[in-house]
Amino acid sequence: MTATHDARQELAAALRWQVEAGADEAILEAPIDHFAATPPTPGAKPVTETANEAPIAPPAEAAPGQSDTPTPPAASSGTPPASPAPPRLEPADAVNETARDLAGGCEDLAALKTALATFDGCALKSTATNLVFGTGAATADIMLVGEAPGRDEDRDGTPFVGASGQLLDGMLEFLDLGRETNVYITNILPWRPPGNRQPTGAEIAACLPFLERHIALIAPRLLVFLGGTSAKTLLNRTEGITRLRGRWYDYASPAMETAGMAPIPAMATLHPAYLLRQPAQKRAAWLDLIAVREKLDEITAVREH
Repeated sequence: MTATHDARQELAAALRWQVEAGADEAILEAPIDHFAATPPTPGAKPVTETANEAPIAPPAEAAPGQSDTPTPPAASSGTPPASPAPPRLEPADAVNETARDLAGGCEDLAALKTALATFDGCALKSTATNLVFGTGAATADIMLVGEAPGRDEDRDGTPFVGASGQLLDGMLEFLDLGRETNVYITNILPWRPPGNRQPTGAEIAACLPFLERHIALIAPRLLVFLGGTSAKTLLNRTEGITRLRGRWYDYASPAMETAGMAPIPAMATLHPAYLLRQPAQKRAAWLDLIAVREKLDEITAVREH
C-alpha cells in the first residue's frame, strides 16, 4: 500500500512540474510537426520523398489539336530582350517587409505596441491569450531580452512574472537594478508558443523587426540577452549559450543605423528558467550580472566626466 501511494505521489509531482513548465496543452491523438510550413490536412496521403529529391510532377497532357513536337525558337528580330521582371516576394519575405514597414513608422513605445497588436504575420497571435510587450523604465540603462512568454506571462500580459521572473528580479535587486528604476525587459517573441515549445525561425523572423525597433526606442546603454535563443538571434551566432555567455559584444541593427545610433555593448547570460532547473549554474549567471553592473558604472563615470 505504501509503495503504491508513493508511486502516485511521484506521478502527481511529475504532472505538477510539467504544468508549471508550461506543458499544459491538450495531448492530441497524432503528433503534429509545428516546424512544418503548412500543417497537414486531415486525411491527406503522405508524400514520400528521398533525401535532397523534390517530388516529380506528372507530365502535362497536350491540349486537343496540339502536337508533342517542341516549337522552334522564333527568329531574332535584332531587338534586345526586355529587362527581367523583379523577383516576386515569397510569403516569408513579404511578412518581414510588412513588419519592417510597420515597426519603422513607430515613433514611441505606445505606437509600437499598437502596431504589434494589429500585425497578423505571426500565427502565434491566434493561439496566445495576450500580447506580452515589455515592462520597466522607458529610459532604462539596461535592456534585457528573453526568448518568449511563458504560461504566467501569457495570462498576465507582462514579461517575466512567473518563477523565473521572480528569480531574475531578486538577482537584479542585489545589484541595485530593477524594472522601476533602470531596467527594461522584453522578449524576442511577444506571443507565447503553445506548450512553451521552441520558437521557429519563421516566427522569430516575423517579429524581429519589431524587437529591433523596440531596442532603438529604448536606446539602453547596455543589452543583456537571456538564454541561447535570444543570444544567437541578436548576435547572429551559432554557438550555444555556454560559449556565448560572459563576454562583451557590440550589437547593431538596421533600425539603429536608421536612427544614427552607435552599437550597444551586449552581454549574453543564462536564462532564469534554466537556473531554476540547474541551480548550480547560478554562480555563472551571477558573475555575468556583476560584470554588467560594473560596465554600467564604468559608462556612467565616463559620461559624467
